[in-house]
Amino acid sequence: MKTISDHILDILQNSVRAGATLIEIMVNEDKTSDIYAVEVKDNGCGMTEEEVQKAVQPFFTTRTTRKVGLGLPLLKQNAEASGGNLVIRSVPGEGTVVRAEFGLKHIDRPAMGDIAGVFVLTAIGHPSVGFGYTHTTGTGSFRICTEELNEMLEGMPLRTPEIRKAVTELIRNNLQSVDASA
Repeated sequence: MKTISDHILDILQNSVRAGATLIEIMVNEDKTSDIYAVEVKDNGCGMTEEEVQKAVQPFFTTRTTRKVGLGLPLLKQNAEASGGNLVIRSVPGEGTVVRAEFGLKHIDRPAMGDIAGVFVLTAIGHPSVGFGYTHTTGTGSFRICTEELNEMLEGMPLRTPEIRKAVTELIRNNLQSVDASA
């Protein structure tokens, strides 16, 4: 996976498969402590401690369609390569939190990539799931969630091309206004 948004997409897909009805993405850029933190929290089925330990091993997956799961192991590798780490907290029946910290200025930190596209397309693909995204920097904070979008759109589907484009641009413009790192 080349970008942080690729990793986020993988985690979102895992959360949806785990039966989550609410998924929160939080990104916090802290220049003072040189940390670029990404956290994804869901209310899915959760994992046991044993499953959490196995989840970061490349040859473990709960999926029956393949025998290898590389998403979390690659995220862990990318976080550690930039001086960061990966922490997974999970409670069966309650959900999971995946938190990856990267060195903000580290040369090996992957770029964010197209987080606006990931958010919008995932929300379109899973309309029964609530998604939230918050991005905080030293300049400010931006938040968007599907619940508020649905209220504003008054029944117009997010998948409508004009709306999809407008929401994607809204996210990109707001990320630029809070000086989000690439």
